[in-house]
Amino acid sequence: MGLMPVTESMFLLGESREHPLHVGGLQLFALPDGADRDYVGDLHRALLADPEVHPLLRRRPRGPVSTVGQWVWTDDDRLDLEYHVRLSALPAPGRVRELLELVSRLHGSLLDRHRPLWEAHLVEGLQDNRFALYTKVHHALLDGVSALRLLQRSLSTDPAERGLGAPWAVPPGERTRSRGGGLSRVVRELVGLGPAVAKYVNQAFDEQAANLPFGAPRSIFNVPITGARRFAAQGWPLERVRAIGEAAGATVNDVVLAMCAGALRTYLLELDALPDRPLVAAVPMSLRADGGRDGGNALGLILANLATDLAAPADRLAAITDSTRRGKAFYEGMSPLQITALSAIPFAPLAAGLLPGGVRLTPPPFNLMISNVPGPAEPRYWNGARMLGVYPLSIPYEGQALNITVTSYDGSVEFGLTGCRRSVPHLQRLLTHLDAELSALESRVV
Repeated sequence: MGLMPVTESMFLLGESREHPLHVGGLQLFALPDGADRDYVGDLHRALLADPEVHPLLRRRPRGPVSTVGQWVWTDDDRLDLEYHVRLSALPAPGRVRELLELVSRLHGSLLDRHRPLWEAHLVEGLQDNRFALYTKVHHALLDGVSALRLLQRSLSTDPAERGLGAPWAVPPGERTRSRGGGLSRVVRELVGLGPAVAKYVNQAFDEQAANLPFGAPRSIFNVPITGARRFAAQGWPLERVRAIGEAAGATVNDVVLAMCAGALRTYLLELDALPDRPLVAAVPMSLRADGGRDGGNALGLILANLATDLAAPADRLAAITDSTRRGKAFYEGMSPLQITALSAIPFAPLAAGLLPGGVRLTPPPFNLMISNVPGPAEPRYWNGARMLGVYPLSIPYEGQALNITVTSYDGSVEFGLTGCRRSVPHLQRLLTHLDAELSALESRVV
């Protein structure tokens, strides 16, 4: 039994029925050549027959009542794999639309805190000889980077390779290592946190830029939310995004942000709800030096000006690129601990938003979160089944009704849009607007 770090326990403390705090992933696979109608059912039975489960995914939380106010992790020695790994079938005609409806419902339900905080759902009945795997895991256990790393360990670059384990089953040699750090190092970093906070505050007062905390306008996304979710997903060729970045002197992530900015601008104009001031996005960045092997959470945060007040796509991209460069430069010379501590400052109003009426009384620190998690660059296979796409699902927060998470895979940029079902109408329209914005950037920048 080990004490739970504050960075993990805060995701348990902040969770309620209206605010599920788990991340997820949807992977599409092509059935291997010669697979029969029982392939997915046979795969499900084979997965249940393998008792190997990553130690991280055997953890279950014990609340503060019996631990003097501190959450702890305990190991579940009697993990019920049939509960965690489930088989579902889509109704006819088995389109992606039906799949996304199923995933939307699954993503809106809470994980059982009496068990390890994860689930996996194999889904059969998808058109065009495909099947899917939807997984979700509590953010107290894993961030998006760590979850993607676990997925990759169960995949192969060789379509002929068989006998691969499940994403939740990791070879013993790769099991979670201790995340303990030297006490002296932590003390040194905390001592350096004072000047870093002073720098943060000074910059906030010296620069009246939209990409600093509390500069975000109110928008239709910054409202109270419910627990029900709607999910939309689509991918675009990475080479198109990269070509725009090379022509504009911007990163791939800058172009992704510009696609989101243009899509959001069009979407809000359609609803007659575009704020006069530009939207601000919270953009997490991974601080981990070990590639995510040890699980857990290690993130910093940049506040990016999305320039939604500008009509021209090229002008928006230039403003976004300047904003992200300044955000990254601000953290230069700081340790991961200091960056993480400073990154928590914009989230403080979100805690106030959990109080009755808090969202309406406090200004939003940012309007939405946009994450970009890199994935495999080449095709991957799971026991001969080629992975066709991987789409991330994330967490809308109280006062943050929309979350956009992006990953890359096999030459594609895959967007996953997770929204509050009540607060974000016609979420799927954003996919059309993302496509239109990519084309607009190509015609005006490349």
